[in-house]
Amino acid sequence: MDELRSRHRDSGDQEYETRAAAAMSTTAAPAAGGARVGRLEDPRVVLAIVVTTLLWASAFVAIRTVRSDFAPGELALGRLLVGAIALSAMMKRGRLALPPRRDVPAIAVCGVLWFGVYNVALNQGERLVDAGTAAMLVNVAPIMIAVLATWVLRERLSSWLLGGLLVAFAGAAVIAVGSSRHHGGLGGVLLCVLAAAAYTVAVVVEKPLLTRISPITVTWAACIVGTVACLPFLPGLVSELRSAPPSSTLLVAYLGIGPTAVAFTTWAYALSRSTMARHGATTYLVPPLVIVLGWLTLGEVPGVVAIAGGAICLVGVALTRRRSAR
Repeated sequence: MDELRSRHRDSGDQEYETRAAAAMSTTAAPAAGGARVGRLEDPRVVLAIVVTTLLWASAFVAIRTVRSDFAPGELALGRLLVGAIALSAMMKRGRLALPPRRDVPAIAVCGVLWFGVYNVALNQGERLVDAGTAAMLVNVAPIMIAVLATWVLRERLSSWLLGGLLVAFAGAAVIAVGSSRHHGGLGGVLLCVLAAAAYTVAVVVEKPLLTRISPITVTWAACIVGTVACLPFLPGLVSELRSAPPSSTLLVAYLGIGPTAVAFTTWAYALSRSTMARHGATTYLVPPLVIVLGWLTLGEVPGVVAIAGGAICLVGVALTRRRSAR
């Protein structure tokens, strides 16, 4: 009986992998007849990318807003606790199975790095640099992801993708130059780069998991691991919740529901249907959005140079979404 169950589970895994591979090949394949753009992106993937980008952009501004009421570790734990509750509800509603034991180590790595190290490092970094600069620094990750993906998972970099990555990175660098004139702090820069490095490794670890586990399950399990890793900050969080204004507490709840539970799930969904380099490049849209949101809500006014950098980012992302002709 155990052998039959094992065969059934393996056969289900193979079927999931086949569907995931077919979806990814559909996304990456050139159109018939040698045309450069043969058909539109899957609208569900496009929607997932849009939701992820908007929610993650808002997170940078929210973190910057509550920095005086919540310390970095306490903010990370509060966000993850809310996110874990929301994701648990999604798991229950979807009646999703727990991840198999063989994938627990990889999920643990993803959870500690992306939900733990990333959040704490970013929260501390945003105490030292403005939201727009932090977003730009974190979004060197797509370049790291593209390089690591070609080395570890043997993903292919097309000429359009490579060119788009370089253009978008140049735009991000321009944003950094424009923002650095108003905000400094080497420590903040290094912390944001550390967050980007944790983000990069976590994405490379997460990608293979999505061929056999649902995006919600992967996100839920990683969030639980990150929450456990941040539990040492619990006493401080309880104390800060007592003194924080309601508006800041609501923002922490928002960070847990929107940018964590929803956005990490939509990210995983889109990633399961694209290559890491191609999907990761879309996050270059985040820094321009963060600059605009920071301008509107925090009064951190971007300069002309930063705006020009945002425009270059958009051009680079457009290039990464093109398909090479055969």
